Amino acid sequence: MSAETPRYPHPPHLPATLPQLIARSAQQHGDRAAIVDGDTTLTYAQLHQASRDVARSLMALDVQAGDRVALWAPNIHEWIVAACGVHAAGAVLVPLNTRMKGVEAADILERSGARVLLCIGDFLNQYYPALLQDCRPGTLAHVVVLRGDTRAGISQPGDLGWQQFLARADGVDPARVDARVAALTADSTADLMFTSGTTGRPKGVMAAHGPTIRAFDEWSRVVGLGADDHYLIVNPFFHTFGYKAGWVAAFVRGATVYPEQVFDAEAVLSRIARERISFLPGPPTLFLTMLAHPRLADFDLSSLRSSVTGAASVPPVLIRRMRDELGIANVTTAYGLTECGGCATLCDPSDSAETVASTCGRALPGTEVRCADEDGRDVPTGQPGEVLLRGYHVMQGYFQDEEATRKTIDADGWLHTGDVGVLDERGYLRITDRLKDMFIVGGFNCYPAEIERLLADHPDIAQVAVVGVPDERMGEVGCACVITRGGKSLPAADLIAWSRTHMANYKVPRHVLQLDAFPMNASNKVDKRQLQKLAAAHCTA
Repeated sequence: MSAETPRYPHPPHLPATLPQLIARSAQQHGDRAAIVDGDTTLTYAQLHQASRDVARSLMALDVQAGDRVALWAPNIHEWIVAACGVHAAGAVLVPLNTRMKGVEAADILERSGARVLLCIGDFLNQYYPALLQDCRPGTLAHVVVLRGDTRAGISQPGDLGWQQFLARADGVDPARVDARVAALTADSTADLMFTSGTTGRPKGVMAAHGPTIRAFDEWSRVVGLGADDHYLIVNPFFHTFGYKAGWVAAFVRGATVYPEQVFDAEAVLSRIARERISFLPGPPTLFLTMLAHPRLADFDLSSLRSSVTGAASVPPVLIRRMRDELGIANVTTAYGLTECGGCATLCDPSDSAETVASTCGRALPGTEVRCADEDGRDVPTGQPGEVLLRGYHVMQGYFQDEEATRKTIDADGWLHTGDVGVLDERGYLRITDRLKDMFIVGGFNCYPAEIERLLADHPDIAQVAVVGVPDERMGEVGCACVITRGGKSLPAADLIAWSRTHMANYKVPRHVLQLDAFPMNASNKVDKRQLQKLAAAHCTA
């Protein structure tokens, strides 16, 4: 194979880039509804035109090909339109978690070098641009408020309301958008998604256009997503589950997307009945909450047909209840991480409830999966080892961090996930543990090192270690194990309240264990496994 030949050539029958996907969908499904968001319905043809208008407006703000453009908003139709416009401008999308506090968002904005932020106005009783008021990076030239207008005293010169921003498109020749789209290839970087950091800071994962389309074309085929589906997307768009397995997969198939801003069981159940929702993925907590609704039987859920879950341990009884009580005939589970584009293995809907619950399925076509020991040698079938992945959808690398990239992707192209798993004789993968300390709160990855870094700023904390402990509803939650300065008492409620003002809600520890000393191992490092046992005993006492 020559140096010019791609290791994983893009299939010729698929669009090579996301703008080409939107153009193809507009051609094939022009009058079909692409997005239904409250009173707003956009057809595929309208979505295509709207995305080009956003691209022209970004170009009017001097956004160049390859520039990073950040997007900080809940699941609304403007998020999708804006993202498609960023891609059509040849720029790189940087999604921001809506649960982040201002200082967390500012860190990513600064490190990504984003010059433009497309941002929600009022959401969850906050005006989001105001969260950056005291920490706005100097590199950020424009904030565009997606719903509502800019506000005096908060906005800076160059900031715009959504309609003001779109009006800028009139000054840019549409042919310039054509040129930007034509310059993109399957290997062009489409997005920069910051993962919670195992070393205390999030790292930016670079992913290309072509692998996203290829992976979720395959994903949508296996799960049975089709053009007639009404796809309710509760999973947030800033996450691969809501973005790539969400609206990208829907647009690959010509399905209709129904964005949901915040999960509320009653609202979701009502919307399923009203909008005749047929496709509803989500983490296990979403379905457990729906099943626990006291008036579940009052809602007509007969339209529900398919679901994909995962991101946490899945009890077999949940799969059976989803099938029996929610009437979802096709329930499947998957495994992936941001570094591989969100999906690497997938169960088939025809698999048994036991298989769907106890495994993550088999590798997607074009993906290799193996479990290896500390020396990188394959372990025997049925034995645990670190899960290694190789294939076309492995990330391009961490943004401006070659050292971290080399540590994660070895010289042979294997992505070291940090997860411990077992492959059975069928090639089905079961995740059993994590080499890294990550735990999952309701579908969101939490990395202790990152939370510890934030908690270390508390004036009464001398040392802190965070571990995950079991939780009946969320799967896992964090427990902050602390040693205070001078042995001062630190009430759990006080630390939890402080945490809520300094970090995203899913990162906030739900339990606090105050200790005089931490258990240490022979290397004089905190023995996290022993600490986790102490924390689990404390939280269940």
